Amino acid sequence: MKMHNRTRRFVLAGLGLGALGACTGTRFNDVAGAEVDEGGFGNPTMRNMVAMSSGDALGHLGGRFAGAVPTTINFAFNSAQLGPEARAILDQQANFMRQFPEVRFSVYGHTDAVGSDAYNVALGRRRAVAAVDYLTTRGISRSRLDALVSFGESRLLVPTDDRERANRRTVTEVAGFVKGNGLVLDGKYAQIVYRSYVASAGSVEG
Repeated sequence: MKMHNRTRRFVLAGLGLGALGACTGTRFNDVAGAEVDEGGFGNPTMRNMVAMSSGDALGHLGGRFAGAVPTTINFAFNSAQLGPEARAILDQQANFMRQFPEVRFSVYGHTDAVGSDAYNVALGRRRAVAAVDYLTTRGISRSRLDALVSFGESRLLVPTDDRERANRRTVTEVAGFVKGNGLVLDGKYAQIVYRSYVASAGSVEG
């Protein structure tokens, strides 16, 4: 009887070791939930982390801005005066900017190829400043706007030495995030990127 019990204990111990050994196989070392993985497990988290990175968030916002409103205004020859069409476009830009107070914007000035390089650089800057000045009248803080760059005639849309309205323009682009903003400091870029934007002519502030 004692020998039988001892043999029985050895058998049970062997079964236990076998079960433990089975648990060390690769199937039991997988991440929890791997058995339902269809190839996309974890992708939502990965995409959220990517969206939360500042560089990618700025890229998304830049694309959203360009898709929501016109980014370019045009000028008369040798002029930095804003016409009615230019002001209407800047109104749309201002509407967008008010929805995203954490974001900074840059305005780039351009000219056609008529005139000297130096003159056109100065003219391009006057055009950028005119656009920024107008946006401030629509309630956008100047601290969120830069008009520091003028490309003059160096980036023609239409390659011609003649007068070309398409080349006489300013272009507004997303530049970065406002320093010291609480939402930005918390790293919640995704909330900024995917915030609802409602374009409404009635939302233009005087």
